[in-house]
Amino acid sequence: MPITAQTRVMFWQALSAGLASLFILILLAWASPANASSRIKDIVDFEGVRDNMLVGYGLVVGLNGTGDSIKTGHFTKQSLQAMLNRLGVKPTDAGLDSKNVAAVMVTAALPAFSSKGSRVDVTVSALGDSKSLLGGTLLVTPLMGADGEVYAVSQGQVAVGGFTTGGAAETVTKGVPTSARIANGAIVEREIAFDMDTMKNVKLSLRNPDFTTARRIAEAINAFLGTTASQPTDPSTVQIQVPLAYSGQVVNLMTDIEQLRIEPDQIARIIIDEQSGVIVMGENVRLSTVAIAQGNLTIRITETPQVSQPGPFSQTGTTTTVNRTNVQVDQGGDKQLAVVQNGVSLQEFVNSLNALGIGPRDMITILQAVKAAGALQAEIEVM
Repeated sequence: MPITAQTRVMFWQALSAGLASLFILILLAWASPANASSRIKDIVDFEGVRDNMLVGYGLVVGLNGTGDSIKTGHFTKQSLQAMLNRLGVKPTDAGLDSKNVAAVMVTAALPAFSSKGSRVDVTVSALGDSKSLLGGTLLVTPLMGADGEVYAVSQGQVAVGGFTTGGAAETVTKGVPTSARIANGAIVEREIAFDMDTMKNVKLSLRNPDFTTARRIAEAINAFLGTTASQPTDPSTVQIQVPLAYSGQVVNLMTDIEQLRIEPDQIARIIIDEQSGVIVMGENVRLSTVAIAQGNLTIRITETPQVSQPGPFSQTGTTTTVNRTNVQVDQGGDKQLAVVQNGVSLQEFVNSLNALGIGPRDMITILQAVKAAGALQAEIEVM
């Protein structure tokens, strides 16, 4: 079949359109900061979707002589007496002489929307002078919330991650034997009512409050919904009015919104941990022109005692120890004054400090001095 001129024109038009589309896609991929963006679900919390803390007091039995000292008459003895009385046993004070019982506190986190009959993990921690919970069994323990209501009941074999053993002269301890866990050790007995489908407004709480980030979240949601249903009310809260298209389907709305990506903003901040010497700097840290010099006076004193003794077969002289002291003074003469130019980036600033041979401890002092001089455009937070 012969190729006509009209066929050639149509071929080149299609090829040109395809190359143009490919070029546009390359530009969009190059311009979009994919690595810097984050999903909304990773930077916010949905109001009402949270865990609830539970706590309870119970007894662990079956310990191999590592329980509380009941003879002293503290709360473990009273709790054991009360438990036995409920079971129809009337013990005497002389009969309560066991080292196999320990009083414990039981804690758990009740996840949001947990249904009745589901199970949660619990943590068991010794409350008295027990040495170890290894091999113990937690008796039925009600777990209460902040309102005093029982939301779960825990019981089961405790799993201890550590141990302690030893003799008269030495003791070996690994981990914390007085703390244990019970996987799926509590059964939920009461549900926390929370109906999302009837909600007319939804609030998003930013984990790192920021005006710019809150506005970007609202703009991304409005662009997705095609309406102005979202607006930031403060740096940590974004309020969403449920659109009519999602009426009665708030779960679907949250699913669609949490997958949207935005670029979080942050203030220029430097975090300093004085105890460990850890320094964390944000990427927006900037400095004005400043000159930095750092020098230390180091004095090193080394004692090298030597033994002086008389020659062989000598009738005079005694063997004695002669002190030899070596003193070295380093005044930091090799340290030079370094100039940091205006508006340098974080990488350039770190490189300048590293060029001076400055360690983390001295860097903390320098950062605080630069901040005091007004040349550091960042917030310093000391932990």
